Amino acid sequence: MEVEDTNFHHVHKRQFTSYNLAVILAMCSTASVSMGYSASIIGPSLGQPSFIEFFELATRSDATPLLSTMNGLFQAGAFFGAFGINIIGDRYGRKVSIATACALVLISGACLAGSVNIGMFIAFRFIRGMGSWWLLGVIPIWISEISPPHNRGGLVDIHSAFLLIGYATAAWTGYAFFHYHPAANNQWRAPIGLQVTRWLLSKGREEQARVVLEKLHGRDEMEVEFREIKAQILSDSAYESTWRAVATKPSYRKRALLTMAVAFGIQMTGVLVVNNYGPRIYGSLGFDGEHALLCPGAFNTLAAGCGMLAIFLVDLFPRNKFLSIGMAIVLLCLVVEAALVSNFPFGVPGQNAGASKAALAMLFLYISFSQFTVDGAHHLRAKGMTVAMASIALINVLWLEVAPIAFDAIEWRFYLVFIIPGYLFAIGAWFILPNTKHLSLEQIAALFGDAVDIRDPADSIEGSEGIAERFEHTAKSG
Repeated sequence: MEVEDTNFHHVHKRQFTSYNLAVILAMCSTASVSMGYSASIIGPSLGQPSFIEFFELATRSDATPLLSTMNGLFQAGAFFGAFGINIIGDRYGRKVSIATACALVLISGACLAGSVNIGMFIAFRFIRGMGSWWLLGVIPIWISEISPPHNRGGLVDIHSAFLLIGYATAAWTGYAFFHYHPAANNQWRAPIGLQVTRWLLSKGREEQARVVLEKLHGRDEMEVEFREIKAQILSDSAYESTWRAVATKPSYRKRALLTMAVAFGIQMTGVLVVNNYGPRIYGSLGFDGEHALLCPGAFNTLAAGCGMLAIFLVDLFPRNKFLSIGMAIVLLCLVVEAALVSNFPFGVPGQNAGASKAALAMLFLYISFSQFTVDGAHHLRAKGMTVAMASIALINVLWLEVAPIAFDAIEWRFYLVFIIPGYLFAIGAWFILPNTKHLSLEQIAALFGDAVDIRDPADSIEGSEGIAERFEHTAKSG
């Protein structure tokens, strides 16, 4: 479905400016890296002998369930953190929402590093999950709202690339502290402790919105962009923007269901299981001790590099086809991985030693294609991201809780749990998901049947004075 701007005439390519890139890089180099680090550091921690010794995970009978709980409660916290994206973001603005999430990450990091027993550690894993996934969702919303349509995919992908830098930083930090041996044997603590427009207009703060838009898009484009967004907000104000509307209005419900489907489908790559239980997986291939921490470092560094390259690819192809093909290739790597582990199990006398290296190489190909293709709305946008993040968190609770038990019980067959439904999702993505390439957020709304007002808001009965008066009481908030 093609949507044309019949009244507004944008300048060529909607004027991408250096200011766009500067503010996004500033945000991603801090908040996105922090999220990636805090989400990933549990993997290297599980490979630290001092961590295993302090919490007695090598000797206690309930060690495997505790490992599951450490990861499962993180995702349970992520589920609740997803609702902060909507509740705080829509009420107080994106910046306050991001700052709140950062505070949760920092406070929980300090408490995790200072944990005196397993109960305290697990409890603050919940808080860290809440803050980390809140960041994961709110930052791309903020980026999408300040980016011109032709560059939005690549600019949002900067967030993904910096997440991967955070993952790689966590992996190499864990590897470095593996070689540090203090007298207290507590080197596991240090890596865990290392942490670091449209809303304006909808609240009637029009002059501030104009200033921001001019910085983002240039003077020529600013006025056109301002009028288009304002017209859409005037139209949106006539509609209910509650969770009840998400459930009852067909276009909102369709969007929510597709969001949940994409969230569940992408997790069928199993990438979080491979990352969080990396030392365990590499150990099963014969790479133990130092090498069990070295492999995740290389794995996540490769992921970060591929994530950077994906910035320049994501806007070149139809989004739904790009995702579908990417899922198929990533899952093919997992198929080969499962076949190698099945036919050449490590530790069997006379077995082909090269098979373990081939399985390791396949994991590296797996993460490369995943980052190239897979990782890389309107007044309900924050609610949509809440639905997505909550859905991902729920499926991750399941995967991360059962993974240690499943690897023990059914070994390589656990990969089939990802492969079969993953391929079904890839087919569905090709035929069902809409292509949003180069469409503005307002035009994307039209794809789902929403009323999209592209008239000049000066033609509206209410006009700008009504907007300003209605929201005057918020002029100093947020």
